[in-house]
Amino acid sequence: MVTIPRLVIAAPASGSGKTTVATGLMAAFTRRGLAVSPHKVGPDYIDPGYHSLATGRAGRNLDAYMCGPDLVAPLFAHGARGCDLAIVEGVMGLYDGASGQGELASTAHVAKLLRAPVVLVVDASSQSRSVAALVHGFASWDPEVRISGVILNKVGSDRHEMLLRDALDESGVPVMGVLRRAEQVATPSRHLGLVPVAERRGDAVAAVAAMGAQVSGGCDLDALMALARSSPRSPAGSGAWDPVEAVRGAVGGGDAWDAAVPLPGPSLNRGSAPGPGSRTPDGPEGGGPDGPGRGRPVVAVAGGPAFTFSYAEHSELLAAAGAEVVTFDPLRDVALPEGTRGLVIGGGFPEVYAPELSANEPLRKAVADLAAAGAPVAAECAGLLYLSRSLDGLPMCGVLDAEGRMSKRLTLGYREAVAITDSALAAVGTRLRGHEFHRTVLEPGAGSAPAWGMHLPERRVEGFVQQGVHASYLHTHWASAPGIARRFVERAAG
Repeated sequence: MVTIPRLVIAAPASGSGKTTVATGLMAAFTRRGLAVSPHKVGPDYIDPGYHSLATGRAGRNLDAYMCGPDLVAPLFAHGARGCDLAIVEGVMGLYDGASGQGELASTAHVAKLLRAPVVLVVDASSQSRSVAALVHGFASWDPEVRISGVILNKVGSDRHEMLLRDALDESGVPVMGVLRRAEQVATPSRHLGLVPVAERRGDAVAAVAAMGAQVSGGCDLDALMALARSSPRSPAGSGAWDPVEAVRGAVGGGDAWDAAVPLPGPSLNRGSAPGPGSRTPDGPEGGGPDGPGRGRPVVAVAGGPAFTFSYAEHSELLAAAGAEVVTFDPLRDVALPEGTRGLVIGGGFPEVYAPELSANEPLRKAVADLAAAGAPVAAECAGLLYLSRSLDGLPMCGVLDAEGRMSKRLTLGYREAVAITDSALAAVGTRLRGHEFHRTVLEPGAGSAPAWGMHLPERRVEGFVQQGVHASYLHTHWASAPGIARRFVERAAG
């Protein structure tokens, strides 16, 4: 793995200004003519949109829970290939990880896996000399985490800055930036966090530019670049992840595949026979999706403002498995892409756009007809709601006999799951880790053939499998189990 200059931007707690600083650094270094690779620790979909706007490159997630620790460095190297600098925005507080799992999936854990220096962003708005104790505590908590600099955020005045700097002189951690309070860099939030870039692109462009200008004016970019270049060589054996190699090495057809991280729980029938319509790689129609007479099946992927939650690796894996991936916008397009043989509808905010989605009756019918024909359809969270009969009383696609509505309760957290119904995505017994993040409720929450059996936070069944449809609230990262893409494309090609 080629050594890539890299920085991890962390904080003592959420709300300290990580996104402002990380996005601002990405924009500032990009303006200097550098190719900057943007990354985000954890399952967050929204921050990477701002990162992408700042750098012109796909924002990528590094999730040691969903993908497993062994995939963090390879996925990082894949995203950062050919870049001059990589900036990784952390999640929550530096040492906050998966609940009850120690350091797993924390920013500190990912920083150690990448052997990357950490810059701590501290909200200094309500402290002065105490900042030194805070920084010293974070820097000394884990000797393997290299906290190499501090950026002070929300500093009130020149005198406030002087007091903070004097205190930190005793900590041994250099101050690499001081940012004053600035309204122009604020980004609006709502029930699931920041408003995605796709919903406010003009304002988002201006906000990212303001972040870049603020960081350029308040941070020592030369010192930060020197720190990034001081990164040690990356871990041995952590070559760049490659979607083609991942698909080639995956078990396809109807065989069960394993996620990168094995799960505890009861053993199911992992050796079950392929379900209806499934096919092994050496089946009678030839090996893989490019077998005789099939060509490259079109897989339509929902995008636009209503469906912004997706990982870049999903489309890369679909393409590597032999699909022609075409993005469409359910808010504007009245038909699926020509020749669609499979459909992927990820997460997003259908509740915000329910009237517009409902009004697009021709597309709703096209989706229902595709599902009725038995084509493979993968739907996560927002996609699940879109396939339901109604959302907040407004007609949706009617593929699933269920109704969705907004709720006051936020459902959030990592999940352990096992496939309990054979589907276009997974054979019975497939185990993987995922994430839930929604403030909606679907009634009923599972069909007669549920998609998943959940192990955390409690045992329950969830989701729907019917014909080629696999629909669930669970967000998954297919890089952890590339057999998903191979199996899905095989079904689309069949």
